[in-house]
Amino acid sequence: MQEKVVLVTGGAKRVGAAICRRLHTYGAKLAIHYRSSRDEAQSLQYELNQQRPDSASIVQADLLDIDQLPSLVDKIVERYGRLDALINNASSFFATPLNACSVEAWNDLIGSNLMAPLFLSQAAESYLKKQQGCIINIIDIHTERPLKNFVIYNAAKGGLQALTKSLALELGPEVRVNGVSPGPILWPEDNTWSNEKAREAIVKGTLLKRIGDPDDIAKTVHFLIQDAPYITGQIIAVDGGRSIHL
Repeated sequence: MQEKVVLVTGGAKRVGAAICRRLHTYGAKLAIHYRSSRDEAQSLQYELNQQRPDSASIVQADLLDIDQLPSLVDKIVERYGRLDALINNASSFFATPLNACSVEAWNDLIGSNLMAPLFLSQAAESYLKKQQGCIINIIDIHTERPLKNFVIYNAAKGGLQALTKSLALELGPEVRVNGVSPGPILWPEDNTWSNEKAREAIVKGTLLKRIGDPDDIAKTVHFLIQDAPYITGQIIAVDGGRSIHL
């Protein structure tokens, strides 16, 4: 990982921040993307730069504004001289039962979970090919077994899974493309699954009988960047076995 430059979307907090911290520990330089979490992004940047000067920068962007994505990637390369990995982690997540689906919800969920990863990958293609780099998409185990009342989110993450395999086909042999599908890692920040019994049911549904940790996802991302030169087009479930027990 020494001196590799990695762009992590939605990298300011939660799983994204765990990915940033782990890759940084092993020598990577980080471009931490955020949309509205400026305070968290600045705090993480300060933390990482205290450990190793000028090893982390922050970039603000609304990923739904596709026209600005090429300049976002270009600015990172202008600063660091290269781009080795793109981690498409940023995601919107909220319920959309069929009778509540709307164009606005479609644009938000499809935009953040599918459209942005596609066009960021397009913008980064030439730089990643030059470095023999990789793309890692953070997907979801519910692409295989949909989550009830999350119609659009399921479709978006299902599309991201298909996109991962398609990009592996398009970008090989120079660029590897893989996905990581989390199971129960962190509870949503809103009131989704705030009920203790609902949480207990999800935990019981895992074979390991516990929720995971954000670092479980970070470790898998690290592995795919550093130790998996012959793996591409694959989706790794990090879910305590929940996806085979649903």
